[in-house]
Amino acid sequence: MVHTLQLRVLPPVAAQDNQLRRHVAQELAIDARTITALRIVRRSIDARQRTVYVNLNVEVYVGEPAPQAAFTPVDYPDVSGKPRIIVVGAGPGGLFAALRLIELGLRPIVMERGKDVHSRRRDIAAISREHRVDPESNYSFGEGGAGAYSDGKLYTRSKKRGNVEKILRVFCQHGADTAILADAHPHIGTDRLPRIIENMREQIRRSGGEVRFGTRVDALLLTAGGTVDGVRTADGTEVHGPVILATGHSARDVYRMLHAAGAHLEAKGLAIGVRLEHPSALIDQIQYHSPHGRGRWLPAAEYTYLTRVADRGVYSFCMCPGGHVVPAATGPCQVVVNGMSPSGRNSRWSNSGMVVETLPTDYAGELAPFMAQAMADDAFAQAHPQAADATHPLRMMWLQEAIERAAWQQGGKRQTAPAQRMTDFVNGRLSCDLAPVSYSPGVVPSPLHFWMPQFISRRLAEGFRQFGRKSHGFLTPEATVIAAETRTSAPVRIVRDADSLCHTAFAGLYPCGEGAGYAGGIVSAAIDGERCAEAVAAWLGQ
Repeated sequence: MVHTLQLRVLPPVAAQDNQLRRHVAQELAIDARTITALRIVRRSIDARQRTVYVNLNVEVYVGEPAPQAAFTPVDYPDVSGKPRIIVVGAGPGGLFAALRLIELGLRPIVMERGKDVHSRRRDIAAISREHRVDPESNYSFGEGGAGAYSDGKLYTRSKKRGNVEKILRVFCQHGADTAILADAHPHIGTDRLPRIIENMREQIRRSGGEVRFGTRVDALLLTAGGTVDGVRTADGTEVHGPVILATGHSARDVYRMLHAAGAHLEAKGLAIGVRLEHPSALIDQIQYHSPHGRGRWLPAAEYTYLTRVADRGVYSFCMCPGGHVVPAATGPCQVVVNGMSPSGRNSRWSNSGMVVETLPTDYAGELAPFMAQAMADDAFAQAHPQAADATHPLRMMWLQEAIERAAWQQGGKRQTAPAQRMTDFVNGRLSCDLAPVSYSPGVVPSPLHFWMPQFISRRLAEGFRQFGRKSHGFLTPEATVIAAETRTSAPVRIVRDADSLCHTAFAGLYPCGEGAGYAGGIVSAAIDGERCAEAVAAWLGQ
């Protein structure tokens, strides 16, 4: 017999199988020895009150074994010799598009400008050690995309767009812990995700697809009728076929290439701000309402904050408990920060993006003084001669670049990041010294409140005041504000038809995932990759 129970238990009960079995036996009024298996279907932590509970949905097998597999694996057939589809980019959007194409009997040719996920490690390490950024291999470019080395969080609100459970099952099929199928906020970790990505790549190759590294796409091939019939790579090679464009939110050269080719693009709203880092023990104490913090049975605590200041959202983004702040620049003269956590979430720090909603209309409004100041820099003005055009579809990208360049200048023109104690930032004071941080290239004291766009810094400061009133101890000199968090999403939307998912100007081109402006994280990008694969198959009559 199989029973389904919804339980609300204390953390030690949830964490220990023998205690959970005893609790279940009491709930069902049966002998615990008759329970042959327990399967946790859903798990979440409720820390809203002083006493922290764990909510569990449990399948209880009494007198019969549980099914051996937690999920049914996807069958990937051999697609050698089948119609060829070009997938540009090997991030989550591109990888899941390629796997779905194989399911549908089509042969993916994946082209990735960066290196394989293992080789990327050396280039990522060089950013911290040598302050050198390889523009083709970094935290954003390379196999796995920006998600490979930035945490592996799989939580999404995009459930209306596609099958989230299918995406999680595919991750499990390629090596992820099946716990992600049950956790309310599933997480793989930067230490485990690379191997899973490698397994996905090898599955594509075993099925007859291709994955090509060091292959940057520089142009689309167009027929006389305006249909995309392939791509031209940086070495001049031409490859023909329909194109799924899944290049991620930092491939600025792709946006420029598309604009020059006459593609339909739109400026898109962003969230821009900083990384805020606290000691993880302090966040545990605040969130779990205990001076002892998480204790033995609870994970590193997460938080979510949201408010509105002067008609713009101010909120936490991509919270990384027990994690690190990492350098995420993709080229010279940039300082960009992001967050990541290993699977154990066991570092001394917890960090989150703290960002302000920024709309394209703000470019000619409150942001105009900052952009005018950026244009006074001859190097920036020469690189972006059209940055004064407040109607240009690339204007939000230029805003990102202006803020990243300012952070680079304030950081000493290296990957050292400008930083400030949280309380000094809120009170408009320069920090004479800084608390220890996880950001390995190093930080330098800087008056972020002075040089960042006032549109952002003033709203952040007020948001921090409100968050501090909501959670006693959150607004503290022990926390450090690190600039700049600018790559929260794509600054451009590559316009596509809502039904066919095809680009509105070029048949045969399928803008995909986060870089196209239609996703915001690993799972939503993966879902969009599957949808684009299905759209290409429908266009080909498969």
